[in-house]
Amino acid sequence: MAPHPDPAPRVVGSDRVLALLIELAERPDGATLDELAAAVDSPKSTVHRALASLRRAGLAAQAGRGMYVVGDEFLRLAFENHARRPEQRTVEPILHALVDAFGETAHYAVRDGAEVVYRAKVDPSSGSVRLTSVVGGRNPAFCTAVGKMLLSEAAGSIEELSGIVAATPLVARTPQTIVSVEQLWDDLQRTRERGYAIDDQENEQGVNCVAVPLRSGAHPETAGAVSVSALAFRTPLPELIARIDEVRAIVASSGASR
Repeated sequence: MAPHPDPAPRVVGSDRVLALLIELAERPDGATLDELAAAVDSPKSTVHRALASLRRAGLAAQAGRGMYVVGDEFLRLAFENHARRPEQRTVEPILHALVDAFGETAHYAVRDGAEVVYRAKVDPSSGSVRLTSVVGGRNPAFCTAVGKMLLSEAAGSIEELSGIVAATPLVARTPQTIVSVEQLWDDLQRTRERGYAIDDQENEQGVNCVAVPLRSGAHPETAGAVSVSALAFRTPLPELIARIDEVRAIVASSGASR
């Protein structure tokens, strides 16, 4: 029997289409065929065929002569998927209630290896300063309150912690950043004991946070973490800590439990 043909070309072709879609998503102003071909290291003719496939599906569009952008259908699918996720029905009321209570930014994040991914964010309506975090954005887990909350439950030993954070070097982002696995382990032990995590301007200078776990009644393991992220000059860390029971109460009253 003749051997099956090698399926690698089809896989590579699919990977190329996905790589182009990612490139377009990261270039909101659009990109030329030359730029995209260089970005995915492929011939222009091949990239042009892949773009044609994306355009037929509505996932890419041509905006002006020679410029390509993400298509409206891609945006519709992404926004609809995000809005209809079960967690959003629980998370959004929590974040809005925290913003109303504290007048500061509230986040919901999950852990992906050594990083946290922000799934939801609500900013206060007043105040000219906005934090740099974005929905879908990432930060190292070791220097954020949400990340440390989730790491404290994921790592049962310093060896496990070392394995998790190995992919993300413990590099100082501010003078307060913890850059030692031993010190981070000590911090996570304190986090477990008190049931909340703190970020004392460790990720972004001038911004401090407290975070608590968010659990689902059907799934008692931690689904993610919710934080109040405050400008330090406006809401100092001791004030956030003093009101941690208020944070917990808001989370509990919105249908989640600690």
